[in-house]
Amino acid sequence: MEPNEAQELQEQAEQAEHESTLRPVAFTMAVLAVLVAITTVLGHRTHTEAILDQNKATDQWNEYQAHKIRSNDTALASDLLSALTVADQDAAKKIAKGYADHQAKWTDELKDDKEKAEAFEAKVEQAEARANRFDLGEALLEIGLVITSVTLLTRRRAYWYLGIVFSVAGIVSAASVLLLK
Repeated sequence: MEPNEAQELQEQAEQAEHESTLRPVAFTMAVLAVLVAITTVLGHRTHTEAILDQNKATDQWNEYQAHKIRSNDTALASDLLSALTVADQDAAKKIAKGYADHQAKWTDELKDDKEKAEAFEAKVEQAEARANRFDLGEALLEIGLVITSVTLLTRRRAYWYLGIVFSVAGIVSAASVLLLK
């Protein structure tokens, strides 16, 4: 065996040893990539939920406003009937009673519409809080993935450990969504 061949075999053995010590790093990177993908999807779905709830809240406030306008118009018409001299007093009283019945009905509807709109707004705030946690978790996981990948370039495990720290923080942030009401 020539000296060059012996040296090549020794280099190949050292390279194989380095590759086997980097397998856990590569596996960690693969797991982190999957966690980033999952967190990203959950974050996007939560943002979509917040947008849909905001649309529902807007629709509900529009309905509330329409009922409020109708109620105000009816109150004005009722006031006009009571202030003006009308030739047919019986017809005016009948119309005024109909307006009063509508007013009573609309008072309850206004209250219900307002409660529904406020409930949708509360759901929006909750969804946004959850989405923010997912976003933070995604960012921390991505940082952990990048720092972990530096280990492959430098062959220093300190980067792997630092990447794991960021990744754990990202996992905790994403999992903290479960603690929100």
